[in-house]
Amino acid sequence: MLQPETSLKFVVRRRAPELIAPAAPTPRELNPLSDLDHQPELRCQLHGLQFYRSHPKMANKNPATVIRDALAKVLVYYYPFAGRLREAPTQKLMVDCTGEGVLFIEAEADVTLKQFGASLHPPFPCLEELLYDVPGSNGIVDSPLLLIQVTRLLCGGFIFAYRINHTMCDGPGVIQFLTAFGEMAQGASSPSVLPVWQRELLFASEPPRATFAHHEHDVEEKTKAINDIGTKDLIQKSFFFGPNEVSTLRRRFVPEHLQRCSTFEVIAACVWRCRTIALQFDPNEEMRFLFPFNARDKLNPRLPVGYYGNAFILPSVVSTAGDLSIKPLSHVLELVTKAKALVSEGYVRSTIDLMAIKGRPLLTVPRSYILSNVARLGFSEIDFGWGKAAYGGPATGGIDAIPGLFNFYMHWTNQKGESGVLVPMYLPKAAIERFVKELNNMLM
Repeated sequence: MLQPETSLKFVVRRRAPELIAPAAPTPRELNPLSDLDHQPELRCQLHGLQFYRSHPKMANKNPATVIRDALAKVLVYYYPFAGRLREAPTQKLMVDCTGEGVLFIEAEADVTLKQFGASLHPPFPCLEELLYDVPGSNGIVDSPLLLIQVTRLLCGGFIFAYRINHTMCDGPGVIQFLTAFGEMAQGASSPSVLPVWQRELLFASEPPRATFAHHEHDVEEKTKAINDIGTKDLIQKSFFFGPNEVSTLRRRFVPEHLQRCSTFEVIAACVWRCRTIALQFDPNEEMRFLFPFNARDKLNPRLPVGYYGNAFILPSVVSTAGDLSIKPLSHVLELVTKAKALVSEGYVRSTIDLMAIKGRPLLTVPRSYILSNVARLGFSEIDFGWGKAAYGGPATGGIDAIPGLFNFYMHWTNQKGESGVLVPMYLPKAAIERFVKELNNMLM
C-alpha cells in the first residue's frame, strides 16, 4: 500500500542550454489568453518526466539529436510556445509570438534505468539534475514558455524532462503537444491533430454573470486560528490503490444508490477523509475539496479538436472536519458525486464569468485540498521512436508552488503487475503516520 522510495544518487553532465526556434518562419502575432487561462493559480510551471528504455532499432541514434530536431519542427505548428508572455496594465496575459524559441538541454548521467527501481514513481532522485532550472528562466512573464532536458543513460535509455508554463495549457493540452512532438520525432511531416488557439471561446460573457455558487473562491469573513499544514518539514509518501483496495472500499463503504460512482470518486473521498483526520483539524472548521474537471465535453458546441488551452474548472465540496472524520465514507462520497453532477455548461460559463467579475480571484487555500486526476491522459503513450515510456507523468506528486495542498492521482502498475492508481501525499511526518493508520483501518 505505502510505496517504497529510492535513495539513488548519480552525476549528470549537461551541455550549455540552447534556444531552439521553429524550423520555419512563423506568424508574428499577439495572442490573448482566455479567462480560464488567467486563473491566478495557473501562474506556475508544470514539471513532467518520461523514462524510456533502449530500443535495438534506435541503437545508433542520439535521442537528444532526434528530439532537438523534432522540437524545431513541432514548434512550426505550436509556435506560441516559442514566444513570450506579456502582461497588460490590466494584468491580462497575452503571448507575443516572437519565435525566440524554447530552452533545450542535452545531458548524460552515469546511471542505468534499472537503478531507478522496478517501479517508477515520484519522488524521483536527483530531480533538480534531470530537469535543470536554468537561472533566470522560470518566470511566468518574459521568460521561455518551455524547457526540455534529454538525459542519456548508461543502458541506452534516456529521460525526457520538461517544464511548461501552466497558463498555456492544461493536462490534455500537454498530452496533445507531446503526442505531436513524438509524431514529428518519428518522421511525420505534420501532427495528426493540428493545434487550435481560439482562446476567445473561453472569454467571459458581456456582461459577465456568475449564476452558481463557487465555494472554491469563498472569501473568509473572519480570521480564526487555522491548523494548516504549512510548507515546511513536509515529506512525500506514495499510496497505491490496486484492484483489492478499490474492491474493499466499494464493498465496505459504497451504498446501493452510489454503485455507479467512478473509482476516482471513491478514492478521492477516501483520501480526503483520511487526510482530514490525519491533520487533526478542529471539528468545526470548514473543509474544502476541489478537483480539476475537464470542461471540454460540457460546452455546446464542444471546444474544437486541437484546442490546447486550459479548459478545466474546479468544482468544490464543503464539509466540516467533524463530519468528515466521524461520518462514514459513504457520506463523503455522496458530497463528491453531487459536486461532480452539478457541472454543466452553465456552471462552466459561470466560472469563466466569475474570473472577470472578481478580477481573477484566488482560491480559498486554508483547509482546502485538491486532487488532480491525470490517470487517463496517456503520458506513458508518448513515443519519440523508442516505444512507450516506462514511466510518463508528473515529475513530482503535486505542484511545487502549493506543496501539500495539491496532489496528483496517477495511473500506475506495481511490482506485482497490478494496474491501479498512485496518490503521492505531502504531509508532516506525524500526519503521514496518522494517514497510514486511518487508511489501514478502512482497508482491513
